Amino acid sequence: MTKNWENKKLGEMGTIFNGNSINARVKKSRYSNIKEELPYIATKDIDRDTHSIDYNNGIRIPFDEPGFKIAHKYATLICSEGGNAGRKIAYLENNVCFVNKLIATEVRETIYPKFLYYWYLSPAFSEQFFSQVFGIIGGISIKNFRNLTISFPPLSEQKRITKILNEAFEKIAKAKENTEKNLQNARELFESYLQVVFANKDKGWDKKALGDDNLIEIIDGDRGKNYPTQKDFLDEGHCLFMNTKNVRSNGFDFKTTMFISKKKDMAMGKGKLKRNDVVMTTRGTIGNLGVYSDNVEYDNIRINSGMLIFRPNLKELLPEYLFEILRSGVIKEQIKKHVSGAAQPQLPIRTLVNFTFPFPKSLSEQRSIVNKLGALSAKTRKLEVIYQQKLADLEELKKTILQEAFNGELVGAQS
Repeated sequence: MTKNWENKKLGEMGTIFNGNSINARVKKSRYSNIKEELPYIATKDIDRDTHSIDYNNGIRIPFDEPGFKIAHKYATLICSEGGNAGRKIAYLENNVCFVNKLIATEVRETIYPKFLYYWYLSPAFSEQFFSQVFGIIGGISIKNFRNLTISFPPLSEQKRITKILNEAFEKIAKAKENTEKNLQNARELFESYLQVVFANKDKGWDKKALGDDNLIEIIDGDRGKNYPTQKDFLDEGHCLFMNTKNVRSNGFDFKTTMFISKKKDMAMGKGKLKRNDVVMTTRGTIGNLGVYSDNVEYDNIRINSGMLIFRPNLKELLPEYLFEILRSGVIKEQIKKHVSGAAQPQLPIRTLVNFTFPFPKSLSEQRSIVNKLGALSAKTRKLEVIYQQKLADLEELKKTILQEAFNGELVGAQS
């Protein structure tokens, strides 16, 4: 324990309680139009990264509604169940009612409220919390939560540490905002260039449809009786069976893979890739793409039922040009207009075949465009890597500062 710091159970330091499930009490529609009352906060209303709260989710609880628990301004909420347990944490700027998957802590005078919030964000608390998580869903009982401990210095030192953390986190948030804006600008620059390249109408290019059989064969996956089930998937095997994690916005990603046996592969019909095929996701996330070039190490690959294969006529159309077209604004705008299904968006073949795109007849001209886009894409990716690393570094900086704060190591801290 840090010198001159006390170490006590959370249950000794304040009031700790769960919220209420609104579904168990009354239909949400009853509260949808109530104004100027207490906001009702669910887990989804807390941002996992910024720890901010959406107080304007549309659900309000009357002050005099019997049975609902109120977490007061300056309390801290923390998720106690599921994948967000111990990760969604928020400091209240208003009084609220809240869902039963959140735990509220209202501290007594010996603990400065914002100090407790930062303690919940610290690596030391996180280690304690997750040592008590149990069950298939993953959660912590309120009894075990009350038995977790907090280390704290005198109140004046808590306030000083909190002030330092407030200033540091504000600067980090500003730096993250600027970095995220730079990251977005880099992506938009490439998108804009794509739009300019393919929107120029003075080049004498033809307009073709994706369903033009002379240029492209569109192939669906095998969805019949031989489609693999969970028991057919292997960690290693003859044929890579693509999942959505393998097809990203700008190419293939094989960090996670699953396979099927040669026997299973042979039993299936359509849906197997050939070199130079282009793959597009058409269900869930629409428009992620990859080219099955010679650089891909797997010789046997099949698509799943949420993807399509575009097989270009290599005498007329470069696969790399087709890839660039499919990820350009020319196709994206058509996708936005025609995607169906709210819960599970999908893009049927019968719709997609009518999409049009600009088509240079010369393979050399297609190659020239691909080379220019490839050079800019490489530069954009380098910038993205730099900005992504900076964001990761800023997150690590937050953890380091919190660790130093609760080890009593901040500059000028009492020890």
